[in-house]
Amino acid sequence: MQANSKPLALVVLAAGAGTRMMSDLPKPLHPLGCAPLLAHALASAAPLEPSRIIVVTGHGADQVEAALEDIVPEAVAVRQAEQLGTGHAVLQAADALEGFEGDAVVLYADTPFIRPETLDSMRAARASHDIVMLGFEAADPTGYGRLVMDGDRLMRIVEHKDASDDIRKISLCNSGLLCADAGVLMDTLRKVGNDNANGEYYLTDVPEIASADGKSATVVVCDEMETLGINSRTELAQAEANFQALRRAEMLENGVTMQAPDTVFFALDTYVGRDADIEPNVYFGADVTVESGARIRAFSHLEGCHVSAGAIVGPYARLRPGTEVGNNAKIGNFVEVKTAEIGEGAMVNHLSYVGDASVGARANIGAGTVTCNYDGVMKHRTEIGEDAFIGSDSMLVAPVKIGAKAMTASGSVVTEDVPDGALALGRAKQVNKPGLAVKLMDRLRAIKAKRG
Repeated sequence: MQANSKPLALVVLAAGAGTRMMSDLPKPLHPLGCAPLLAHALASAAPLEPSRIIVVTGHGADQVEAALEDIVPEAVAVRQAEQLGTGHAVLQAADALEGFEGDAVVLYADTPFIRPETLDSMRAARASHDIVMLGFEAADPTGYGRLVMDGDRLMRIVEHKDASDDIRKISLCNSGLLCADAGVLMDTLRKVGNDNANGEYYLTDVPEIASADGKSATVVVCDEMETLGINSRTELAQAEANFQALRRAEMLENGVTMQAPDTVFFALDTYVGRDADIEPNVYFGADVTVESGARIRAFSHLEGCHVSAGAIVGPYARLRPGTEVGNNAKIGNFVEVKTAEIGEGAMVNHLSYVGDASVGARANIGAGTVTCNYDGVMKHRTEIGEDAFIGSDSMLVAPVKIGAKAMTASGSVVTEDVPDGALALGRAKQVNKPGLAVKLMDRLRAIKAKRG
């Protein structure tokens, strides 16, 4: 996808306190589509195949850096000990960029909707300009920095509070994102001063300083929605709505059927194959793959699982992390599955819990079956063979193995392995006491009446 062949470095700013979020959680880690905001920023640039990724941390640095290990382990974290402005933040990446010959793109951890195509356009513009800023035509430019152009050259950025009436009429506004040769960017940032009301070093000063040094700057324009930043819980909620709208439209365009798209919720990494059918009120948590032709029925909750082609899940099913559902398998209503493999054509149709287990192909799990996997300290595994039939209300006390084509009688508590083809009965012997039910009820009613 890259528009030029130069190596690319990302510098992602993730040091801000985010005080308007009113949260102990650092702002870059607030979830959007079941993934931290920081993950969205990094994902937007991933198609450009950056050779270096530098994340500038500050507030809550330990937490952000721990999350970064999970998101992009190869990233380098550098700390901004004092938050002295965006220019100062980018300058913290100077040592990590030492000797790097290529372009640097500056992103923000709280700006999750930048498209890879937009970043590619910024890199393409570098062919004729030293500095490329990302701008947008604002519906309401109030409060934004204005981009003052002379033809295709960006002359300077003027903050709203410093702008004259004429400049305030400009609707082309600054998003804050920048692409430049890494060496030029760092040299220019070292010339940025802090002679302003806040005593901070601003990235917005770069184009004007670069122009004074004989360098040229320009602007690439994107849709305003791409530049939306997250600074409050209200904006986070709006961002979630925007994210879901984009993902739903993408799914429909890619051949996924949804009867009520507005009721289906996706994560950043949700994958659904074409001709899959997603019924209303389905929630996808992180790390879910649904293959082509599968059907997820209403009111189901999926996370950390893989659903194979032709499988049916739900309604009212819950698939927890580690679940693998085989081709044409069925997971029915009010069934919960966790860390388990459900074989091809197997059925767990209703009211059962299958955890830490493997279920063989074509096995049938009756209603009310429980794999008793936890002894209070450790988890244990249940193995159910191919074509096995588990009678309703069976308690399978792990560790236990049910052989191929074996059966358990309804209501059995199974504590020992069942050989292939065997029938296991684990019930207490039934004893009938004639007339005792009537006598017992009469006695209980008498006691109740006396207490009344």
